[in-house]
Amino acid sequence: MVKFKFIDLFAGIGGFHLAMHELGGDCVFASEIDIQARKTYEHNFKNISPNLFRNEMFNDDIRKISAEEIPDFDVLCAGFPCQPFSQAGFRRGFMDNHNSERGNLFFNIAEIIASKRPKAFFLENVRGLYTHDNGKTFKIIADILRNELGYSVYHKIVRASDYGLPQHRPRTFIIGFRDDNPLGGGFYFPDNLPLKFNMSYVWGGKCSRDVGFTLRVGGRGSDITDRRNWDSYLVDGVVKRLGPDEGKLMQGFPDDFEFPVTNVQAMKQLGNSVAVDAIKNVGRKMINYMGLLDIEDNEKNNENMGLNLNKGEWAEPYAFLKIIKDKRLYLSDKELNQGSTFLDIEKVTNSNLNYDFLIFEGNEVIVKNKITNHETTYDTAEIITESTLEKIKNTIINASGTFNIPEFSVLQEQIGVAFQKGGNSSQKADVILDFNYNQMKSIKNDGFGIKSLMGAKPTLLNASSNTNFVYSVTDFSANLIDEVNSIDSRKKIMDRIEFIKEYGGEITFNRIEKDVFGYNLKMVDGQMPLLLGELLLKYFQLGISDIKGLVKVVFTNSSLIPQLGITTLEMFEYKIKKLLLDYTCGFFPGSKWDGKYSSNGTIVVDKNGLLHGFHIINMEAFMDYLFDNVKFDTPSSGRHGFGSVFKEKNGELFFKLNLQLRYK
Repeated sequence: MVKFKFIDLFAGIGGFHLAMHELGGDCVFASEIDIQARKTYEHNFKNISPNLFRNEMFNDDIRKISAEEIPDFDVLCAGFPCQPFSQAGFRRGFMDNHNSERGNLFFNIAEIIASKRPKAFFLENVRGLYTHDNGKTFKIIADILRNELGYSVYHKIVRASDYGLPQHRPRTFIIGFRDDNPLGGGFYFPDNLPLKFNMSYVWGGKCSRDVGFTLRVGGRGSDITDRRNWDSYLVDGVVKRLGPDEGKLMQGFPDDFEFPVTNVQAMKQLGNSVAVDAIKNVGRKMINYMGLLDIEDNEKNNENMGLNLNKGEWAEPYAFLKIIKDKRLYLSDKELNQGSTFLDIEKVTNSNLNYDFLIFEGNEVIVKNKITNHETTYDTAEIITESTLEKIKNTIINASGTFNIPEFSVLQEQIGVAFQKGGNSSQKADVILDFNYNQMKSIKNDGFGIKSLMGAKPTLLNASSNTNFVYSVTDFSANLIDEVNSIDSRKKIMDRIEFIKEYGGEITFNRIEKDVFGYNLKMVDGQMPLLLGELLLKYFQLGISDIKGLVKVVFTNSSLIPQLGITTLEMFEYKIKKLLLDYTCGFFPGSKWDGKYSSNGTIVVDKNGLLHGFHIINMEAFMDYLFDNVKFDTPSSGRHGFGSVFKEKNGELFFKLNLQLRYK
């Protein structure tokens, strides 16, 4: 019986897979980029986890998959690349861009956790991770997991010999839980166990050591007298060198685990793997701890009547109530001037709410339970009063951080409805309306997003690893990678681009990092990846954030524009306007788009709490507003892994930029 679902990132040959499968786990997704390791992984797990391969869920490059494409799961397992933090390497940590950005791949893990919200994670890395850069690297990792993602974090240096295997192999284990105290305190790593067998058993003869050296990634062997020796042992008075059979035993792999590769590759793969018994024993404790958490009750407690939200989040329930009170939504122009065109509202709800608010003439509103069809009639003049709305609005405008609004809590109690946010990471619509358009056309179940200008300017498109653009860097020496990447000025991305240009380098758009986002952009316009890649590069190079102004600069100065057959500024502007509209109403960077809109409008809550409607009924005004009021924005380069030159194994140099759009 399957007890839980897990994913296996940076899977190697499947040490995590073996351990988790034996504990009752079902692997629903795995990712490993090394071709030889993939051969070994599939050879050994195609019968154990056939659906993984049948459903094409054995990925190669983790940078090319979007989190939305990964099936839901309970536990994320990842022995993420350790070379940047290893004593055997250059210890560049997050700055390791000399071999496919190995040091930055932790952020791909964070992206997946943020999107999929698994119950737990189990991460493994070298011991040096904890002390690297005087502890700063580990602190960044723990802060992201704890403070940005909201998980508890437990860590320990674990040796393979702690759990029965005759090998030192100290590794940093990091465990975390979603429904747990973020400060931790409840989970404890299991007690150490005695050795199951010693190195004499491994060799089948008297070995001079009971516990073996840490297995390394293979390559040239070392003399037994070398202080760095790792593979030579004195057995029955004879020097012997480790092979795959001995390596399997030391790492805890079963006898029937096979290597369809050369012995050299097998030793490399074993050296890169996790110690199975250590993973299994700690994993068992983790799974048992998950069983002690009453996750269902915790989620119910979070649905209480008291909400603690920030300014932008409070705009949604405020707009919800104001629509009910006003019974009408006026459409506005690009400067937020309300026109004479309006929508007469008949019903208000959202996708996460079990109630419809039916609006009638006068002050009557009927709250209808979607499940039971039970109806309760209220007088909005007595409940949703102008005074109540004014207090809610003023609290939102004047407060900071996350906060509760007592008037809203009282109103919820009076109506008997616990409001919940409408939109989430996979929805465009924050509120759903039935309305009559200019007292003529009746439209049902129409979705609107909500954007608030009462606090910090909201984002239109949030940066993630999905929105990375990759550029080729040519005529630039790889010897300068560390020098350019060490630039840490206030405008470091701009200065790094200038450094590349100063030393003769050329930066040209190569590709969208994630195929899904590239596909979606081509759905908007076949030329869009190239056009957006050019705009993004010029934004970081010139510092012009205003989309409208930047489009004009690129049209005037870029050789790409005539090459693409764009003959007028109006033609270029329309393409970008269409992109902004399609993103606002249609697609997400990480989910393949079918070309349809899931939301047909946006409600802008201005700084004074007034509502301004935009809808595809008046598409020109909608596109003009977005084009005139959206700008390029610079996200965190550390968070999303862009802004540094990196070298792929074939020697080619690349540079990544990340797209984020924000309202002005």
